[in-house]
Amino acid sequence: MIHSRLTMRSRAVLGAAVALLVLAGGCGTLAVWSAPEKTKSATRTPAAERADTLFWRTLHGGAYDQIPQALTALKATYLADPNDSVTAAHIGFMHIWRLAERARIASGPGPEITDDAVLARKYFEEAVRLDPGEARYLGFYASLLMAEGTIHKDDKLVRRGYYTMREAVAAWPEFNYFTAGYSPSALPYDSPRFKEGVEAQWLNLDVCVGERVDRANPDYARYMQVGKQGPKRACWNSWIAPHNFEGFFLNFGDMLVKAGDLIRRGQVISEVGTSGRSTGAHLHFEVLVDGVPQNPAKFLAGGDAALAAATKPARTRH
Repeated sequence: MIHSRLTMRSRAVLGAAVALLVLAGGCGTLAVWSAPEKTKSATRTPAAERADTLFWRTLHGGAYDQIPQALTALKATYLADPNDSVTAAHIGFMHIWRLAERARIASGPGPEITDDAVLARKYFEEAVRLDPGEARYLGFYASLLMAEGTIHKDDKLVRRGYYTMREAVAAWPEFNYFTAGYSPSALPYDSPRFKEGVEAQWLNLDVCVGERVDRANPDYARYMQVGKQGPKRACWNSWIAPHNFEGFFLNFGDMLVKAGDLIRRGQVISEVGTSGRSTGAHLHFEVLVDGVPQNPAKFLAGGDAALAAATKPARTRH
C-alpha cells in the first residue's frame, strides 16, 4: 500500500513537471527535454584505432602540414561512430594545433583560421558530454570557450570558459593549471588574464612538486626525483607527450619575458630543467644586439652597465 502511494505520488510529481514544461515552453521544450542523452560508445572500432595511429604519428612527428589529412581520416571515423569520445577529442586537438601554430602557414593565416577555435570547441564539447569524468577534455573545452568568446567579443562565453576552467583545475590541477596558463599566453602582458596565466604556470610547478617553488630563485633541479605516477604523470615527459617537460618551460619562459623586453640583472626570464640524456639542469638562451648574436657571459657579468652600453635593448631567444 505504501509503495503504491509513493508510485502514485511520483507519477503526480512527474505529471506536474511535464505540465509546467509544456506551459513554459510548449511542446518543443518537452520534446527536447525528453530526448535520449547521447552516450559514450562501449567499444572502439578498428577504424578508430587506425585513426588514432595517424593522429599520434602526425602530432609526434610535428607534421603540421599533414593536419588536413589527419582531420579527414578522423572525421570520417567520427561520422561512422559519433559516440566515440576519444576520436572527438583528437579532432578537437588537431584544430587547436592548427590554430595555436598558425604562424607556420606559409601563406600566412587568413581570417578563416578562427573557424578552428569554433570547431575545436564543438568537438571537445562532444567529448565532455560523452566522457564528463575526463578532466583533460574539460580543460581544453574551457580554454576554447574563452578563445571563442575572445574572438567574437562575447564576454558571457569568456566568463563561462573561465569558471569551467576552475572546475577543470580542481579536477586535475597537475594537468589543467598548464592549460589555464597557456590559454592567455598570447594576450597583452599587462592584461589581468595574462597575469593570471603566469600565476597558473607557477601554481602548476607548485602542485607538481608538492610545495611552493621559490619565485625569486626557482631551482627546479632539486625536484627532479619527485614522484611521476598518478596525477603527477602530467608533469613529466611520456609517450603521449614526449617533450611535455621542455614544452612547459619554453612556454613559461616566453610568458616571463617577451621578445623586445628590457631585461635587468636579477630578473627571472625563464626556468632551468633537465630531460632526456642531460646530466643536469640547464637552460639554453641567446642574446642578440641589433640582430647580432652576443656572448651572454658579458651581460651576465656586467649587469645593467653592459645592457646600457648596447645600442638597443638586448633580446632573448629561448
